Amino acid sequence: MTSNQTLHFLRRHIPTFECVPGCHDCCGPVTASSEEMARLPVKSDAAHAAALAELSCPHLGDKGCQVYAERPLICRLFGTTPRLVCPNGQRPEAMIEPRIEQQIHCYLAATRQVLV
Repeated sequence: MTSNQTLHFLRRHIPTFECVPGCHDCCGPVTASSEEMARLPVKSDAAHAAALAELSCPHLGDKGCQVYAERPLICRLFGTTPRLVCPNGQRPEAMIEPRIEQQIHCYLAATRQVLV
């Protein structure tokens, strides 16, 4: 399986849930693979520096995540596993399968990660 196919497979197997409207408590600095970064709009060094200074994400706007459909795997994991609990108690009906979570951690460890 290619890296692109692996990424698509993992994304499809992370459960989803509705966040509290207006919340972005888990939107801090994160890392993503080069492949994931290629899907995101390029932000300036100044935008990255400003977001990092606020312990935020450069893709976080006034109305929340501006790249929600393409958000990195780590962002998708928040709230779906007991290891990354939603601070507002939101969660999917069924948490992520441990096997899929382990595959995600292996993917993250095996790919070059850069600060979003």
